Amino acid sequence: MHIKLKSLVSKLLVFIIFSTTGCQYNRVNTKKRPNIIIFFTDDQGYADVGCYGAEGFETPHIDRLASEGVRFTNFYVPATVCTPSRAGLLTGRYPKRYNLHEAVLFPFSEGGLSLNEYTMAEMLKDNGYTTSIIGKWHLGHKEEFMPNNQGFDQFYGVPYSNDMDHYYYKDIDFQSPPLPLYRNKKLIESGPDQDYLTKRYTEEAISQIKSRGKKPFFMYVAQNMPHTPLHASPAFRGKSEKGLYGDVIMELDWSVGEIVKTLKEQNIYDNTIFIFTSDNGPQIGSAKPLRGKKAQTWDGGQRVPAIVVWPDNIPKGIVSNEFTTSLDLFPTLAKLSGSRLPHDLKLDGLDISNYLLHPESIKLPERPFYFYARNGDLEAIRMGKWKLHIEKSLGWPLDKNGAFPVSLYNLDVDIGEKNNVAGQFPDVVAELTHRVKEFEMELQ
Repeated sequence: MHIKLKSLVSKLLVFIIFSTTGCQYNRVNTKKRPNIIIFFTDDQGYADVGCYGAEGFETPHIDRLASEGVRFTNFYVPATVCTPSRAGLLTGRYPKRYNLHEAVLFPFSEGGLSLNEYTMAEMLKDNGYTTSIIGKWHLGHKEEFMPNNQGFDQFYGVPYSNDMDHYYYKDIDFQSPPLPLYRNKKLIESGPDQDYLTKRYTEEAISQIKSRGKKPFFMYVAQNMPHTPLHASPAFRGKSEKGLYGDVIMELDWSVGEIVKTLKEQNIYDNTIFIFTSDNGPQIGSAKPLRGKKAQTWDGGQRVPAIVVWPDNIPKGIVSNEFTTSLDLFPTLAKLSGSRLPHDLKLDGLDISNYLLHPESIKLPERPFYFYARNGDLEAIRMGKWKLHIEKSLGWPLDKNGAFPVSLYNLDVDIGEKNNVAGQFPDVVAELTHRVKEFEMELQ
């Protein structure tokens, strides 16, 4: 009798838990939960994709992907450089919240993404997904911070940027080792030939897709390219009119195509959410017609190409001007995968799942977005059509113009941030400045 009573109580508790967390589930049929692939490139600019206006090279596979889902023209990342942008993607939270917002991690760094942070991989793994990362991690190379301790079942790739390969940091007299290539926690190669990294990552992704189990999978393909130094395999060298940079992008496009082709051959493409985007603006590529580049809080540093496809559920051929960010992917994928989230988890991203499913009938709300510079300072805010810059550490010739003037731009009519209208709209300047101060106080 005691055992039966205990069983009854347990069942009642389970019923209560699922009843109170039911709002965390999406109405999409979760009996056949989607596979999820995030294809994340490194330093690929806003105009470094054919359908975004690329010149000198073609990206037919990415363009075809865009025609099969939603292509965003107002998609931002929460940082101008690698580490904090990747942290924001995987946590749905501003990196300032866990002190990973300044610069990037180096081979001599001791820290990494806090183990107190709940990653996208942990969320999906906790809800029945297998999880893997292929490519660049850059959230801490010490074992405690590596992917297998952050929710990923599998890791095949490198712990930081390809330019850190055997690099000598003369200011601190530190010699980096040859770029380490890992499979899970095991170092399998030192200083791999970078000409073949894109190809090897692609082959690994294909292999994992073909050998998948019965569970839905989450795959984070974080390519090293087109971060400098540029590398392409012999099959792609000389392919483009834009030299090696164009060759590199064309190989990344090939990679997207090979993965999509495999998904189709395995008859799982229609129920796979495929997301293509970049970690920040370009170092040597193009962000036209945006102002600025990587490491700058002008839009060229943080507005990036982004495409979301899910053939079974997302309409085709949508070009969206709605404001969205990589922080939105965490809560959105939680909803679309039918996953539960901890009740005390504070996310900065917005669940845009209903918009993705019905982009022609839903409008997203206006909300503030904060731009943190490479030095860790909060330099700008966007709200609706307005973007206010309050200071500038990079991308402004201080030696010629003196102190940076508070600058306001109407991005609806001035996408290149050329016409400062702060003097014409003092109320907007005051309101956005107040929001910046409030947000900084919140994060102290």
